[in-house]
Amino acid sequence: MSTRVHIYTDGACRGNPGPGGWGVLLRYGDKEKTLSGAELNSTNNRMELRAAIEGLNALKKSCKAVVVTDSQYVKQGITEWIHTWRKKGWKNSLGKPVKNQDLWLELEHALERHEVEWQWVKGHSNHPENDIADELARFAIDKLLAFHQN
Repeated sequence: MSTRVHIYTDGACRGNPGPGGWGVLLRYGDKEKTLSGAELNSTNNRMELRAAIEGLNALKKSCKAVVVTDSQYVKQGITEWIHTWRKKGWKNSLGKPVKNQDLWLELEHALERHEVEWQWVKGHSNHPENDIADELARFAIDKLLAFHQN
């Protein structure tokens, strides 16, 4: 497991809920790949989670990866909160069902093959790779809306 891949992720929504998009920039050495997608009815948090899931799922082999996100929800959720949610039967601190449990489980599954480090960056702060992931997410929304207008 010597391969180290950087996965830059972002999600976006027009309205919350509303049309949402996600974007991913994968970088391994000097090689890059971009991914994106969109859903007609989503939330910003779901798109942030989807970006992380799709980025990890794009890795063909087990590897060391650094997932860079501007979402504290994703970073804290997967590194801290998920352990408590599991112990409490997927209930939050108020005893209510954890939102987006389906995607948290998908993300956990996507992590199984990899050794992952999580990094948070401030969104919209001129972080070049985060800006690319954000543009991919927003463009995916534009494409989806243009398709549904025709």
